[in-house]
Amino acid sequence: MTTPLDGSSLLPAGRPGDTSLYRLHVPQLHNRYYLLSGPGSRAMEAFPEIVGFPCYTALLDEMVDAFHYLRANGLGEEIDILTILRGGLNYPLEEAAFRCGMRVRNMHFVSCERVAENHVIQGLKIKYDKIYTTRNRVLAVGDILATGDTFRYCFEHLMRKFLLEGGSIRRIIFFTIGGTQAFRLMEDLSARLSAIFAGFEGIDCFFFEGAFTVYQDKGVSGINHPDIDFGWKDGVVTPEFRRYIVQHNPEALLEKCIIYDGGARRYQLPVHFDEVLEYWEGIRERASRIDVRALLEEKLGYAGPVEFEDWLDITHLRGIKDLGPLWADEQSLLQRNIDLKELAGRRIASINKLKQEYEKD
Repeated sequence: MTTPLDGSSLLPAGRPGDTSLYRLHVPQLHNRYYLLSGPGSRAMEAFPEIVGFPCYTALLDEMVDAFHYLRANGLGEEIDILTILRGGLNYPLEEAAFRCGMRVRNMHFVSCERVAENHVIQGLKIKYDKIYTTRNRVLAVGDILATGDTFRYCFEHLMRKFLLEGGSIRRIIFFTIGGTQAFRLMEDLSARLSAIFAGFEGIDCFFFEGAFTVYQDKGVSGINHPDIDFGWKDGVVTPEFRRYIVQHNPEALLEKCIIYDGGARRYQLPVHFDEVLEYWEGIRERASRIDVRALLEEKLGYAGPVEFEDWLDITHLRGIKDLGPLWADEQSLLQRNIDLKELAGRRIASINKLKQEYEKD
């Protein structure tokens, strides 16, 4: 079965600031794709305890470093920002641009909500927008992207306004905690924009810590949500994030996914905590029926043990130096006998304690 990353390779592109920057080369794709890894994004994606304003600041240094990289490679001094009024609010685009000495000329807003009837999602609806249609704009966007339906719907709305009112888009810079659906979405979008706007320069797409995949079923635990929860299988994850998890906090590998709900963990903290608790309570209840080895393999993204050369191909990390110790640590982790019931009990106690702090009057 083919995947969006077949034939891909991850190439170091420098280390601006404390951020590791990689260029993701995929022969069949035309846009520019990057992976960012930094202390803030690694911690946020590993620990659902990071909530509120720290979710916003966690990505700031990495975004500043990404803008510095683009400016060193020809990006001008002006951008517009499009904010999608859901997950997009978690991305500190304006502050990152300010720290890079860039002028934000226009701030565009689009509010998109799901339309439900009898508890069934029927579609999407734009509830509010503020769009300034000028010409030759470089547009920066941040959003959490799983299936990409919301982003696609909002961006098509923006494109229609630009076309109707005589504006034009020259380039897009997209930041995401997101999945591999972004590749098809960005390629389709780039082809359309190239056909509509003369001189369109393409898309720079930055993934924080990895281009993840979404679950296609409920997973080994029977708890995961298809098309919503992110995983590692068939994606590409930075060696820094893999190392951070495997060597420093392997229990974080067994969380429901790397992000949970990005909007709720900043703006609706009780909802976020309830989601985390629901998962770990489900793990505790099912612990005796869950195959720990199969769960670890699912979370690492491959069935093991595997030889080093095969691991490089599976993880798309061929070409990165000095990964032998990381490979060995992952193989050792697969042999661990983890007491899921005991782990779930500790996680539930930890989250409940934190939840109580945010529920105080």
